[in-house]
Amino acid sequence: MPETDPRAATGAAVPIAVVGATGAVGRTLIDLLVQRGFPVGECVPVASARSAGQRIDVPGGTATVHDLDRYDFSGVRLAFFSAGTGTSERHARRAAAQGALVIDNTNAFRMAADVPLVVPQVNPDVLDRRPDSGIIANPNCSTIPLVRLLAPLRRRYGLRRVTVSTYQAASGRGNRGMAELRAQAAAATDDPTRTGPVEAFGVPLAYNVIPLIDTLLADGFTLEEQKMRQESRKILRDPTLDVTATCVRVPVLNGHSETVVVDCDAPVDAGELAALLAGEPEVRVWADRPPTPRTLDDADLVHVGRIRVDPEHPNRVAFWLVADNLRIGAALNAVQIAEVLVARGVR
Repeated sequence: MPETDPRAATGAAVPIAVVGATGAVGRTLIDLLVQRGFPVGECVPVASARSAGQRIDVPGGTATVHDLDRYDFSGVRLAFFSAGTGTSERHARRAAAQGALVIDNTNAFRMAADVPLVVPQVNPDVLDRRPDSGIIANPNCSTIPLVRLLAPLRRRYGLRRVTVSTYQAASGRGNRGMAELRAQAAAATDDPTRTGPVEAFGVPLAYNVIPLIDTLLADGFTLEEQKMRQESRKILRDPTLDVTATCVRVPVLNGHSETVVVDCDAPVDAGELAALLAGEPEVRVWADRPPTPRTLDDADLVHVGRIRVDPEHPNRVAFWLVADNLRIGAALNAVQIAEVLVARGVR
């Protein structure tokens, strides 16, 4: 991880806006700005007209939520967007044109040629200058922890093929998803024939799994699965990397898990790989038992366990990872991007 303490590079407070401030990721992002001591100047919460006028906690006190349709980003140095792809498509380029450097946490611009897709632990060099678009994209919540482990693995052993299955929590659909899972679980516990509300996921998630996340594409894969392939290639700068993903929604409130199988160019030693990953920034390797979403002891780490080499294929290694998708998979990555930008004086 590069030097990212913005306080070491500047004493100036940074005026920011948080678009989607009332949502799950937006609230987590605001909390992280405080917890990590980011040099926030004025922090302006921005959301839809439905949320405008609310008072919410921000660094330094409370503030009134502004209506995004009416908000002028002039004077904002960094604008975090976490209000959905459609909102970013309508407003992010406007914010950049008004002078803000946008860090976008949606799928709107991830594959755009003029927008860098960044995980600071993997490709921080792309943050040396302001992109011409004025937008930096935050990757998908399942891509971020995956590439953070693939990068050191590739440096040591090379990558031929990556096969990943994800087990994604209800919080991937924000506050609405978590509320719906709670309501469904309560309803089904009282009466197994009841499902509770079924809006966020299409079918009941409580006591169930749903092997379909996001739009189903013509080739039978989903948009979520396509994202993992395309984004991994862009971040790792390997346009032909062979990645196959199956993404599954599971009845967990928060915390995504993944099973990963990697075919490498060279034989892999499990002990050596465990030590290699343990040496990566903000990664914990579990040796005694595998991590689970409910047993994570630090939500700001990528947790890895069950590292094993296929006894019949010495170039093939499998492992299990768990990461807090609201933090590692969204808000924390965005804040760490901002920390690098401010530390390097990028505006």
